[in-house]
Amino acid sequence: MTTATILILIGVIVIVAIAAYLIFRRQRSRKLRSHFGPEYERAIQQYGESAKAEEALAARQKRMEKVNIRPLTEPERDRFAALWTGVQSRFVDDPAGAIREADHLVTDVMVARGYPMTDFARRADDLSVDHPYIVSNYRMAHEIALRDQSGEASTEDLRKAVVCYRKLFEELVDAHVAPGR
Repeated sequence: MTTATILILIGVIVIVAIAAYLIFRRQRSRKLRSHFGPEYERAIQQYGESAKAEEALAARQKRMEKVNIRPLTEPERDRFAALWTGVQSRFVDDPAGAIREADHLVTDVMVARGYPMTDFARRADDLSVDHPYIVSNYRMAHEIALRDQSGEASTEDLRKAVVCYRKLFEELVDAHVAPGR
């Protein structure tokens, strides 16, 4: 083989490797965008660029692969549903108290299902792996609950928070283990 042939061969190998890498990245981006939906866009806003956001989302998935998330048993679902009914009925007389109860109840459901309980941001990130379309409700409800603690949330805000918690609660209670987990 001549030097020119070797250089051409090396060039072709480099081009093929670059093309394979770009195809891999594009497929990975498409899978992450498809799986995470609005959470993908939120991650891009948070990290400022798609490469960093995709690394963070992939790290979430990898971390959660090691966590044993399980569906609730029928008695657990019934017990949590009864507790939720109580939260909703107390909202009229004590909206702020009902929001605190709703937050605790959602946390209890997450614990029962096996989600790791760390700080709120990490819980929301972990939750986004299996529930990417509903985690925004968790974030919104939590933000309203924090505003309520400082006296800045209106009754309408608290109503929105309980609706957000309810959507998340219903998904967590009714959900089974995500496919492929």
